[in-house]
Amino acid sequence: MHSNVVMRVAVMQTLSKLSRSIAGSVAIVTGAASGMGRATAHLFADEGVRLAILDVNADGLAAVADECRSAGAEVLALTVDLSGRQAVEKAVMDVASHCGGIDILVNNAGLVIPTTVDAENFSAAWDTSLAVMTAAQAWAIRAALPSLRQSVHPRIVNIASTEAHGATRYNSAYSVAKHASVGLTRAMAVDLGKDGITVNCICPGPIRTAITEGISEEDKTTFANRRTVLRRYGEPEEVAHAILSLVLPAAGFITGATLLVDGGVTIRNA
Repeated sequence: MHSNVVMRVAVMQTLSKLSRSIAGSVAIVTGAASGMGRATAHLFADEGVRLAILDVNADGLAAVADECRSAGAEVLALTVDLSGRQAVEKAVMDVASHCGGIDILVNNAGLVIPTTVDAENFSAAWDTSLAVMTAAQAWAIRAALPSLRQSVHPRIVNIASTEAHGATRYNSAYSVAKHASVGLTRAMAVDLGKDGITVNCICPGPIRTAITEGISEEDKTTFANRRTVLRRYGEPEEVAHAILSLVLPAAGFITGATLLVDGGVTIRNA
């Protein structure tokens, strides 16, 4: 009886037709030295992706590359200052040349420079924030286009923030950059749809990353209980899995979307 059941399971065909595997794909992840970028690199490595990881933090990047290689992944690590257009474009083209193409681009790099509109550092904060978190996304997309147009399942995911749905004091440059990232996502989705390239956006809320590590556990708990539905901070890997869901071959009809990964911050009134 048992052997008959096993035999029926063995010959049973799957009913679904769309693939949920990205094994063998070439993926770029920017800002991969820590936090959500590191978690995404780890997850992609587990999924059998050929990885290209970019970050300005050389030591952190080398550590992530070693971690992914130890899991059997093929990894190209490039130390890049993503605030410069030429550096971004050269890095992406180097990846395409080295890996023979690009299938997935995850624009994750980010930073926070606290400022107010009348502060001395406002201009520098503004220029750097827009350069790294908006312009670099556009330059990376442009440089990757020749490869993405040759890919069977081309995917782009931009990382914004719940700051794109509101604003926090002393964070204006960051907030503007994240609003712009959402706008870029929608505009690129419209422009690139004819090529079959999907462009989507993740808006994380309170996540345990380098940006939030300076917040005390007490303050994290207070904020989570007061603002989130789930009463906790999120983990970087939870964002990584949301990214994965948008780059699957099966996700080919999702584009121009903004996915909130925020524990319910943006829906909670009280």
